[in-house]
Amino acid sequence: MAINAVELQGITKVFGPLVANDAVDMVVRHGEIHALVGENGAGKTTLMNVLFGLYRPDAGRILLDGVPTELSSPQVAIKHGVGMVHQHFMLLPSLTVAENIVLGVEPAHRAFGIGLLLNRKRARELTRELSTKYGLRVEPDAVVQDLSVGLRQRVEILKTLARGVKILILDEPTAVLTPQETDELFIILRTLVAGGMTIIFISHKLREVMDVSQTISVMRLGRMVGTVLTSQTSPPELARMMIGRDALPTIARTPATPGKPVLVVSGLRADDDRGVPALRGLSLQVHAGEILGIAGVEGNGQSELVEVLTGLRQAESGHLELNGRDITRLSTKGRREAGMSAIPEDRLKDGVAAAASIRDNLAMSQFYRRPLTRRGILSPRRMSEYARRIVSQSDIRTKNIELPASSLSGGNMQKLVVARELGLMPKLLIAAQPTRGVDIGAIEAIHKRIIGERDRGAAVLVISAELSEVLALSDRIAVMYEGEVTGVFDAGTVTEEELGLFMLGVKRQAGTAA
Repeated sequence: MAINAVELQGITKVFGPLVANDAVDMVVRHGEIHALVGENGAGKTTLMNVLFGLYRPDAGRILLDGVPTELSSPQVAIKHGVGMVHQHFMLLPSLTVAENIVLGVEPAHRAFGIGLLLNRKRARELTRELSTKYGLRVEPDAVVQDLSVGLRQRVEILKTLARGVKILILDEPTAVLTPQETDELFIILRTLVAGGMTIIFISHKLREVMDVSQTISVMRLGRMVGTVLTSQTSPPELARMMIGRDALPTIARTPATPGKPVLVVSGLRADDDRGVPALRGLSLQVHAGEILGIAGVEGNGQSELVEVLTGLRQAESGHLELNGRDITRLSTKGRREAGMSAIPEDRLKDGVAAAASIRDNLAMSQFYRRPLTRRGILSPRRMSEYARRIVSQSDIRTKNIELPASSLSGGNMQKLVVARELGLMPKLLIAAQPTRGVDIGAIEAIHKRIIGERDRGAAVLVISAELSEVLALSDRIAVMYEGEVTGVFDAGTVTEEELGLFMLGVKRQAGTAA
C-alpha cells in the first residue's frame, strides 16, 4: 500500500464564532501537483496554514509520509520538508533579492576579528545557483521594493526552495503573474514534480488548475466537498462543486452608448522607479458610458499609467483632463473629489489599511462627507451602519466589522476595496487588476458591478493582465507595449491571437491613440 505525502484527518480550526475548517480530510500523493480550489473564505488558506504550522488545529491530526506529525511552527514544518509561498508577499522590501532568499539561513564568514558577518558574495552565488537550477531568473543585487510583482513572486518561490522543502504549498501563485510568466511557472512546477517534489496549488483559476494539476480537492464554507482526478472532471463541474450552482461564463450586457470624453490623456511621459522611461507619449480617451480595456504583458507601463492617472506618480510631460478640467498637477485627493475612483492593482499595499478595522476601511473615502460626518463631526454610529450595509450588499464575508481588514481572505478584501470605491459614484472608474486572486463567484459579482458603473454613465478604464477579462468587459480595447498604445480595437472585432501579436510588439497600428 502506497504511503501518501500528506494526510489531513478531521482538521478543525475555529476563530471565535467562525469555523474556518470543519473536520476537513485531505490526502495528497507523492510526486503530484494537487490543486485546492474553492470560493474566497472557503477555508483553503487556513487549512494550508495549519499544514505549514502557522495555526495549531483545534482538532484533527497531520500525517507526513504516514507518520503523525505535530507542526507547531513554520520552522518545524520546514524541518519536516513543508514550505509555503503565501499569496501576500513575506519579503523585506528594503533588502536585496539575495538577502531575502538567505534570510534565516545566512552564509557567514569572519571579518576583521569582530565575529560572523553575512557572506554577501556567497549569498549572491546561492541566489544565482537557485535561479539557474529552477529557471526563475532574478538579479541577486536588485532591491525587492524596486521589483515588479511578478519578480517578487519569483523571489518568494526561490526563498522557499532554498530551504530544501519536499512539499511545496503555493497560495494563488499566478495571481500576480503575466500569462507568459504563468506558463513558465507551470514548466518549473512540472520539473519540480518530475524531480520528486509534491506541490499543493491553491488557485481560483479553473483553466490553470485543469492545465497543471493531477488531482483537485474542492472546499466550500469550511468543508471538503470532494476530491477528483483532473482527467475525470471539467471546469463546469468544479464550479458547481465550488459555489453550489453553475457558474456563468460570461455576463450578459447591452451594447455601450458612449457619450462625451471623460478622461483625456495626451502625450503622457513618465519614468519608472529606476528613472527609465515607462510611458512614452501615451494618448487615450475614455468616454462616458464605455469600458476601455488595456491589454498588455505586465511591465509595459500599465502600473505607471495608473499611478500617474491617480496622482501617485508625477508625469514628466503630457496633459490629463477629467470632464474638461486640467488635473495634470492636481493631488490624489483633488482628483477623487473631481470624480475619480480607483481600484489599485495591489490591494494589500495600496487598497487597505490592513491593521485598521473593516468599518474604518470602508469609511476612508467618505469620512469627511455626509452622512458619516455632520457639522464637522464624524459619527461612529453612522460609520457602523454604513459598513454593515456595504458588507451585506457586497457579500463581504466577515463575522464582525470591527475585525481588522487583514482578517479577510484575499477575495473578500478585494470586495471591500471595490465596494468602497464604487460607493463614491465616480464619473471615472480606474480598475487595475480588479479580480486578481478572486474566485469565480466573486469575479462574476465584480464584473457585474463594473458593467453597472458603465451603464450608470461612468467612464471605466480597466487594466488587466488577464486577456480573457479584458475581452469579457471591454467595449474598446487598447494594447500597450513599452509605454505606448500600439493598437485600438472595438470589442468583438479582434481575436486573442491578434491581440497577442500587438502585446508582444510584433504588430502596430500607425498613429495609434485610444
